[in-house]
Amino acid sequence: MPGRALPSEAHNIVPIPAPPARAVRRAPVPTFRSDALSGRVCLVTGGGSGIGREIALALAGAGADVAVAGRREAPREAVAAEVRGLGVRSAALELDVRDPASVSRCFDALDAALGPVDVLVNNAGANFVCPALAMTPNGWRAVVSTVLDGTFHCSREAARRMVDKGGGRIVNNAATNAHDGSPLMAHSGAAKAGVLSLTETLAVEWGPFGITVNAIAPGPVSTEGADSRLWPQEDVRRRVAEKTPLGGRMATARDCAGAVVFLASEAAAFITGATLVIDGGNRLRTMPQPE
Repeated sequence: MPGRALPSEAHNIVPIPAPPARAVRRAPVPTFRSDALSGRVCLVTGGGSGIGREIALALAGAGADVAVAGRREAPREAVAAEVRGLGVRSAALELDVRDPASVSRCFDALDAALGPVDVLVNNAGANFVCPALAMTPNGWRAVVSTVLDGTFHCSREAARRMVDKGGGRIVNNAATNAHDGSPLMAHSGAAKAGVLSLTETLAVEWGPFGITVNAIAPGPVSTEGADSRLWPQEDVRRRVAEKTPLGGRMATARDCAGAVVFLASEAAAFITGATLVIDGGNRLRTMPQPE
């Protein structure tokens, strides 16, 4: 039978409105019930600044007790005080994620201070801009040992304890450069790609023990530290923001924190091995490079 006649071409023309003028707005504070994570003990590595600080405060805002771990005493103590100001328990713990012995001591200290870990957030990171040809072996190792080795050391230590208590949550902080390459930051891109592979592998191995393992993958994030180390040129930050379809801005630490709270909550109880991309669609566009 002949097909149904199509409307005339003129009838198929639908005017497409121009997009509204973009206004850069401050990201809203992630909103969850104040008791969504009540009774949970969370450990945030690299929690003394930037994304880690926002994650710690967001978890506390959802009712969790939060340990802030890191190498520098003053920042971790300051964030722990902010967490306690939200009406939950906190502890500031010394941690070098590159050292398995330091990791073990940190989790022992957490057990004594707040109790066994329910949620581990592997946020500790390191990065700097350097062409691959100029990168030294020590420079490479400084980033890979923190980002990839540190994620493994902390995850293994947490999982051993989570098995004994019947389950838990692990959330890893990766990045979109794990998929798209990372010119001038080869060490970071390689390490983050390893974190995503590790996330999927551990999700399968540890699922039978009731442990979920997921990741967030932020795109370019604007924080005080990142802006000074990775995006020092205002023109580069502007061009990155302009190429982000959603909102015309870079991601913020608060954007990342909300995703972590979700993955730690009961709403994500049957999600594992997943990666939540937080970049406003930036990865779908071409990244400008520093000149």
